[in-house]
Amino acid sequence: MVLTVRHLQTYRDQGRPIVALTATEYSLTRILDQAGVDLLLVGDSLAMVALGYRTTIPVTVEEMLHHTRAVVRAVQRAVVIADLPFGSYGTPQQAFATAVQFLQAGAQGVKVEGGAAATVEIVAFLVERGIPVLAHLGLTPQFVHQLGGFRQQADSPATAQALRVAALHLQEVGAFGLVLEHIPDEVAQRVTQKLTIPTLGIGAGPHCSGQILVTHDLLGLSEKLPPFVQPVLDLKSLIHDAVTQFSETVRKPT
Repeated sequence: MVLTVRHLQTYRDQGRPIVALTATEYSLTRILDQAGVDLLLVGDSLAMVALGYRTTIPVTVEEMLHHTRAVVRAVQRAVVIADLPFGSYGTPQQAFATAVQFLQAGAQGVKVEGGAAATVEIVAFLVERGIPVLAHLGLTPQFVHQLGGFRQQADSPATAQALRVAALHLQEVGAFGLVLEHIPDEVAQRVTQKLTIPTLGIGAGPHCSGQILVTHDLLGLSEKLPPFVQPVLDLKSLIHDAVTQFSETVRKPT
């Protein structure tokens, strides 16, 4: 069965947790899809884990499209959503032109960061034109310089209330779901209870409609892990050991 964003809403309504991970290339994406992941996000986090940038800001539309096409070719089941990179959706018209490229590359929708009035307007503009939008609040990496680093957000009554208001506005204009990143558990729980669309938590506690992680973090491949991630294995060491063994075999005198 090929999933759509409507299936994600059904899972949320049924109380079935949604499983989401990031995807960057063909081979690993095939494994993630076959393992039953519901949503695969071609996240701009690939700027850091695949391309070596220090933040997500430098990644371009062309780079994101390249990875999106590879991911789409690998997927047979999961919903594929692509991040709109920094600077590619400054106006509703620009956002639409950029989003069209990602849907034409095979993605089923796009993700945008932030909850300001301008972003809400952009989400409404895209949804009205048939483009599914996943919103993103809390720690929004494209705002890292404005936020002063990768710090927990919504950690005061005022900022938590602002996040709840933004979440409701994004739902009202048609976002099909909402990523909540690096916010207190209780804030994520209250937002999830207020909304009727799915929430995907990343460092936001266990009370969201589902969970999303950067796959490189989950597998222990990232150079630096967020404080809220506990890898399921140390794939970096396994690969290092395998390559070391191969190297020793090749260099062993005959």
